[in-house]
Amino acid sequence: MHFLTEAEFWVAVAFVIFIGVLVKVGVHRMIIEGLDGRAARIKSELDEAKRVRDEAEALLAEYKRKRGEADREADAIVTAAREEAERLAAEAKAKVEEFVARRTKMAETKIAQAEAQALADVRSAAADAAVAAAEKILSETAKGKVGDDLITQGIRDLRVKLN
Repeated sequence: MHFLTEAEFWVAVAFVIFIGVLVKVGVHRMIIEGLDGRAARIKSELDEAKRVRDEAEALLAEYKRKRGEADREADAIVTAAREEAERLAAEAKAKVEEFVARRTKMAETKIAQAEAQALADVRSAAADAAVAAAEKILSETAKGKVGDDLITQGIRDLRVKLN
């Protein structure tokens, strides 16, 4: 009975009594319920985290789809703008060519008018010179009233025919 005097023995007895009291009071059930509650709370948090993750993945997929649509739309806008610029350039080139052709035609018309006017001026000057020369020649060769009448009539006829 030497073991009854040992302190370790009494500590072991007290420990067994303590464990017995805890089992009698139902501490083990409270611990199990606490652990079960904690496990349930952790499971619900995991479920919530999975739900949030699924929502985030769906949102990411939606944004990727929208980005793809935006990229396609941007490409379409760039293509349309490029085509519009080419069309406007072609129209501008056609308008410039038309303007140059119109200006060339106007210049040619003005040149033709100036040539016609110059030709008319030369004819008029030639007619005046011919009339003056004829008048001088006839006045020297034809004298008197008959000569004057012939000169006057000839000058009138010449002016009518040359102009």
